[in-house]
Amino acid sequence: MTILALDFGGTKLAAALVNIGSRKWLRYERRLSPANADASTDLEIMRSLIYSLLEDTKPSAIGVSFGGPVDASTGTVRLSHHVAGWENIPLKNLLEEEFGVSVGVDNDANVAALGEHRFGAGEGYDSLFYITVSTGVGGGWILNGQPWRGVDGMAGEIGHIVVDPAGPVCLCGKRGCVERLASGPYMAQNAREVLEKEPHGGEVLRGLVGDDLMLLTGQLVSEAAAVGDDVAKEVLHKAAWALGVGIGNVANLMNPQRFVLGGGVTKAGEDFWRVVRQVARETALPEVDFEVVSAALGDDAPLWGAVAIANEHLEFVN
Repeated sequence: MTILALDFGGTKLAAALVNIGSRKWLRYERRLSPANADASTDLEIMRSLIYSLLEDTKPSAIGVSFGGPVDASTGTVRLSHHVAGWENIPLKNLLEEEFGVSVGVDNDANVAALGEHRFGAGEGYDSLFYITVSTGVGGGWILNGQPWRGVDGMAGEIGHIVVDPAGPVCLCGKRGCVERLASGPYMAQNAREVLEKEPHGGEVLRGLVGDDLMLLTGQLVSEAAAVGDDVAKEVLHKAAWALGVGIGNVANLMNPQRFVLGGGVTKAGEDFWRVVRQVARETALPEVDFEVVSAALGDDAPLWGAVAIANEHLEFVN
């Protein structure tokens, strides 16, 4: 018996097959979503990945992680902030009709939280808050050992906690959100704006992109900061500060045992982690005890969470 796990990310698509009860992928496929992708493009790419993995077999259940708001009770995608055309797409129904097995769908941060809780850095903990810092900044709760999604599935949106009311405008319309300062694309934008205004400084960053500032990414900002680039260090420090303030406030409000950080930006090096932990500790009350740790499953946290969701659907069906 096998489980098919799918991850519709903001910029990448991944699918994996695993035997029930195993912790090792049988087969794994990953592909970048094209720059001009829409929902139809992503679905077609994912279908090709699925059929490549299945090789004429049928999974026992399918679990899906989606990078955007999802109604988990119906498995309907509400929208994607990064890919057009996903408004109110009944993804669960589409997959169930095509493959004839039970399907569970949820937001990527909720799913990754479940993955880390069942298979990763949250094993053995009753409460944790998972934060993904990549194309966006999202969060997912595990409380009393179970996912907590909130009344409309919107719990955990740490990316849109305002930490700098006078800060730059975020995609959501508010100023100074955690996501506006700490997500990969916005870090690249912040570095670009500094470099455009200041002809001096940022030599490492400029060298990495050959002076074509449109090629900047959050990953390149992290790499440049690690070797001492002044502009990159400034942008990364502000990102870590914003994330630390968000974590400290969440710690005061909900008091989870662990904060588990995953996503691309968390590979940003020791300085980033030191600032995040220090600012979180300074922001939280002294009596509030918590740890900030790195995700154990890396980029595969949403896929392993999708396995956990599929397992739950199997138990429900059986």
